[in-house]
Amino acid sequence: MKPSKTISLILSLVILVLIGVVVMQTQKNSTDSAKAVVENIHERKSVRKYTSQKVEEEKIQTLLRAAMAAPTGKDIRPWEFVVVDDKDILNQLGNKLPFAKMLKEAQLAIVVCGDSSKSFYWYLDCATAAQNILLTAQALHLGAVWTAAYPYNDRMEVVTEALQLPTNILPLCVIPIGYPLGKTMAKDKFDSQRIHKNTWESSELRN
Repeated sequence: MKPSKTISLILSLVILVLIGVVVMQTQKNSTDSAKAVVENIHERKSVRKYTSQKVEEEKIQTLLRAAMAAPTGKDIRPWEFVVVDDKDILNQLGNKLPFAKMLKEAQLAIVVCGDSSKSFYWYLDCATAAQNILLTAQALHLGAVWTAAYPYNDRMEVVTEALQLPTNILPLCVIPIGYPLGKTMAKDKFDSQRIHKNTWESSELRN
């Protein structure tokens, strides 16, 4: 075999090997990425205690971008977000909302609101946005917890007054956010008894 053909054959083999390595690495990265997403969902938990470390602006923007990536009926996007880092307002909300005392030690809160003039089911779209915030906070090693405003009129009034919201902007929830103080374990909420196949009485999946 001529030297030139030998070199060409070797180069072809090297290229094939490199292509194979790239394909395998791509597949591995894809699998690892999917695994990381699923693990992040399962590891999400409600965190109610925070350190005094401030949340970086870059991470706040990441949370808000994730919120606005949520699904929304007819692509209406009725959501509005109020980022609260004023300690006086956080304390006011923490004192007046019955299950949001942790706001007084949080460095930040995102209030998820909906524009009722745009959609009568604003709370559904806003709930998906709020879930995206919670999952992204977990991925960013932040702690967060959903504290409800809607559908409780007294809580909604507290938030509306503190944030000076227009009458058509209705608060769904207040999400305190910060760096976790201590360790909180995620709960395993899987229950096969809640799964039904085809009909309510089916027990095929109840193992």
